[in-house]
Amino acid sequence: MSQFAALLQNSMDRPVVDQSGLSERYDFTVTFTPDAAQAALLGGAPPPAGADNPDAAPDLFAAFQQQLGLKLEPARAPVDVMVIDKVEKPSEN
Repeated sequence: MSQFAALLQNSMDRPVVDQSGLSERYDFTVTFTPDAAQAALLGGAPPPAGADNPDAAPDLFAAFQQQLGLKLEPARAPVDVMVIDKVEKPSEN
């Protein structure tokens, strides 16, 4: 699940931390409709409004809960951060 959390980070606007406690490997498919911010992060066009398509898949948070039984929720947790203090062009050697 920690690898999946890292992959999920690509479609979220904030860090994703695995606190599930699951360490096994799983094979699953999640079908969801990205919101405008997620579509932009994934490089696609924003989806049409859900009211326009009653057959549209649920949003990411609902899809996780309905399809996987997992809950994505905002929380505060420690994360690793890389800070770059200074950048210089390399010298000619």
